[in-house]
Amino acid sequence: MPMKGKVCSKQDCLTLMNHVTCTEAVHSVNLGEGCLNRCDICVEESNVGGCDGCDHCDIKEVKTLATGEDVEQQSHADSSFFHCVINMSGMLIGLGQLSTPYALENGGWATVFLLVGLGTICGYSSHLLGKCLEKNPKSKSYTDIGETAFGKKGGILAACFIYLEIFMALVSYTISLHDNLITVFTGTQIQLPKYVLPPSQLLTVIAVLVALPSLWLRDLSSISFLSSVGILMSALIFVSVACTAIFGFGGVKANKTIPVLHLQKIPAISGLYIFSYAGHIVFPNLYKAMKDPSKFTKVSMASFASVTALYASLAFTGAKLFGPQVNPQITLSMPQHHFITKIALWATVLTPMTKYALEFAPFAIQLEHNLPPSMSSRMKLITRGIVGSLLLLLILVLALSVPYFEHVLSLTGSLVSVCICIILPCAFYIKISWAYISKPILILNLLLIAFGTLIGILGTISSAASLVESLLKRHST
Repeated sequence: MPMKGKVCSKQDCLTLMNHVTCTEAVHSVNLGEGCLNRCDICVEESNVGGCDGCDHCDIKEVKTLATGEDVEQQSHADSSFFHCVINMSGMLIGLGQLSTPYALENGGWATVFLLVGLGTICGYSSHLLGKCLEKNPKSKSYTDIGETAFGKKGGILAACFIYLEIFMALVSYTISLHDNLITVFTGTQIQLPKYVLPPSQLLTVIAVLVALPSLWLRDLSSISFLSSVGILMSALIFVSVACTAIFGFGGVKANKTIPVLHLQKIPAISGLYIFSYAGHIVFPNLYKAMKDPSKFTKVSMASFASVTALYASLAFTGAKLFGPQVNPQITLSMPQHHFITKIALWATVLTPMTKYALEFAPFAIQLEHNLPPSMSSRMKLITRGIVGSLLLLLILVLALSVPYFEHVLSLTGSLVSVCICIILPCAFYIKISWAYISKPILILNLLLIAFGTLIGILGTISSAASLVESLLKRHST
C-alpha cells in the first residue's frame, strides 16, 4: 500500500468500485471507496479522485460513471450474488416508499396488481439491459447501451433522460425536505428573522445551504459515505411505519377500509408506482461489478421481488392505518410528538441532504471530463462547485414554488422514469438483437413499449393537469 507523498503503482492508485448503490430513484449512486491510497501527484492531477493521464500511475484515462467509459481497469468485478441483490434492492428503495400508501389508498387496493405488474416489467427490462451488455461487452453504462443501439443520438437521448430524472428527483427530495422539516418543528417556538420568506421556507433554505458544500466534494469515499447514510435513513423510515402499525403508537389502529378501485386515478397512480422502481441508470454498473454476470437476471428477479413485496406491505399498512387521511408522504400521517414519528421525520429530513452530492456526482464527473485539459485542477474544482451550487439553488427555487410532492413525483415517473425503466430498455434490446430476436420476444417488447408509452402519456397529462390546478388554487387564495 503506497504511503502519502510517494508515487503509487497502477494497481494501488485507484480502488474505485464499479458497483453502485442507491436509495431512490435515481436513484442514489454509491461511487465506491474512491482513491483512499494514492500519490500526491494523482490527488492534484485527477479529475474524479483518480488519475487523468498520470504518467506516475501509468493509467491513460480515467473513465467515468456518467459517460460509461471503461472503469474496469481500476476496479475489481468481485461482487457476489448476495452483494448485488443488496445493492440493487437498496438502490430501488427510496423516495418512492413514502408515496406507496397514498397511491394505494387513492387508486384502490386493486392497484396492487398494477404495482406488482410494473415491478415485474421493470425487472424484465433490467434483464434486457443485462442482455444488451452481454451482446456488447464494451458497453459499460446506460448511455453506452443507447449509443450501441442507436449511435451517438441514442447515447445523447439516454443521457438527457438520465439528467432530467436526476434533476426532477432532487426537486422532489427538496419538497419532501420542506414538508418534513416544518413538521419536525411543529409546536416548537422558533425565533426566526421576519424576512420575505415564511418560517417553513426559511428553514428549507437554511437546510439546503448546509448541504450545499457537499457538492464541492471530490473525495469519492466521502460521497460513498453519504450513500450509506441515505440507505440507513430509508431503513429507519420503513421500520418506524412498521412499529407504528405493530405496536399502535399514538392510538393508531390498522382498521381503515381501502376502496376497491378508482379507475380515473390510475394514470397519476401509475406515475407514482413507476418512480418507485426507477434505478435502471446504474444497473449496468452492477452488472459489470459481478463476479458472475450470467447471474444478473437472477439478481434482478430477487431484487425486484423483494422490493415489490416491501412496497406492497408498506402500501397496505399505511392505507389501513390512516385511510383517506393518508398523506402523500407517509411520515406526515404518523402521530405527531411521538418519538417513533420524530425518528421517521428526521430520517426523511436527512435523506435529501445526503442525496445532493450523490445525485450530482455523475453530472459533476461528466462536467470535469469535458473541461479543457489545460484548465488547472483547482479551476476545475471551482467550476464544478459553482455550477453545482447554481443548479441546487435552482432546484430549491422550483421546490419552494411548486410544493406539491405527489404531483411532481407522479410527473417525474410518467414523463421520465417510464422511458428509462420500460421504453428505452425494450427499444435498445430490439435494435441490438434485431438479427436474431424471436418473433414472440419481439412482439412482447413492442407491446411493452406501447404500454409504457400509453401510461407515460396519460400519467403525464394527469399529473401535469393536477399540478397546474393546484398552482392555480394556490395563487387564487
